[in-house]
Amino acid sequence: MPSVTPPRLLGRGSWPEAQRIADILRRETIGGALLLVAAVAALVWANSPWSDAYGRLRDTHLGPASLHLDLTIGHWAADGLLAIFFFVAGLELKREFVAGDLRDPKRAAIPIAAAVGGVAVPALLYVLINLAGGGPLDGWAIPTATDIAFALAVLAVISSHLPSALRTFLLTLAVVDDLIAIIIIAVFYTSSLQVLPLLGAIVPLAVFTVLVQRRVRSWWLLLPLAFAAWALTHASGVHATVAGVLLGFAVPVLRSEKAGGPDAGPGLAEHFEHRFRPISAAIAVPVFAFFAAGVTVGGLDGLATALTDPVAVGIVVGLVVGKTVGITLTTYMVSRFTRASLDEGLAWIDVVGLAVLAGIGFTVSLLIGELAFGVGSESDEHVKVAVLTGSLIAAILAAVLLRLRNRTYRRLKEEEERDDDRDGIPDVYEQS
Repeated sequence: MPSVTPPRLLGRGSWPEAQRIADILRRETIGGALLLVAAVAALVWANSPWSDAYGRLRDTHLGPASLHLDLTIGHWAADGLLAIFFFVAGLELKREFVAGDLRDPKRAAIPIAAAVGGVAVPALLYVLINLAGGGPLDGWAIPTATDIAFALAVLAVISSHLPSALRTFLLTLAVVDDLIAIIIIAVFYTSSLQVLPLLGAIVPLAVFTVLVQRRVRSWWLLLPLAFAAWALTHASGVHATVAGVLLGFAVPVLRSEKAGGPDAGPGLAEHFEHRFRPISAAIAVPVFAFFAAGVTVGGLDGLATALTDPVAVGIVVGLVVGKTVGITLTTYMVSRFTRASLDEGLAWIDVVGLAVLAGIGFTVSLLIGELAFGVGSESDEHVKVAVLTGSLIAAILAAVLLRLRNRTYRRLKEEEERDDDRDGIPDVYEQS
């Protein structure tokens, strides 16, 4: 039978290769690896003899001042490119609430409560440490965030035999964590509010919503509207990444009833997520990490000075201890005193390992640090050192713990397979 070339490949010479690369970039391990490479490259450059060049590049201004877009490259990465990451997060959030695990209240109750505990306890520890040490309280929200890309990447590397329920728990927790972070940024880190641009942003957002609700996919219509909503939100004083989330929320998750039955294809949210996730993983998040993680440590003395700052201590303790205690304790309390129950496939030690893993708070933590203290300030530099240190400690501890659990599940699976083989021996002899 002759082979038939799929219609989407006709006349598109480079499409198969681009599609293959995009599929690779959708893998969680690849996104996490690119993020790590970008952060390491920034650290190496910022602490090299050419560190001034890194600073000049990050602080170079681009964009029209008349539109309030005369921003540094670092700001473009944080306010512009990161909006793509939050757009994908908005798509994922809505999909989970409409058609995913968050749709079922009983199933979602524990990870949602765990996410709240994982935000409250780190914030509380940060506040207590800085009250005792005389540090500023502005950064209370920095250790509350979990980095989805990094956390899922670490889990993907070591989870060959871990229960699938563990990934579902982590994904749900991280999605709710992102939603809380978005609310925190919008409410607590909006310094000055300009009403007219904010009202103006409603117009392109509303038109975008109407078009996507009608299943319009034309990029030449949607992208200018999305950019206008983003630019007006930025001009209003609200952090522009909030526009990315709202645009993601506007996209419908379910297929249209007029689409023609179950074979009509995925909903528009899944389609957009499929298209934009590679851009987020390969460009938006790594570029942001490159310009956000480039802190000049100043050798061992500089590292010691940074990590003894109450701000840094609060962040490290919040990420490593606060996340672990908050998530584990809240999960136990909800499962103990309500009708919600932990998935049968999970043990409590798995929950502890996942709670430690949630202490990887890279992308959003760095963003909140910049909003709290301003880019380039001494506190911001200490925030970067603390976030990197806390996230690294959490990643190592979680990897060790979950690796041990992975071995346990692998051994149990091998024993189960051997038992099944032994149970099958009499049947073989009977048949012979």
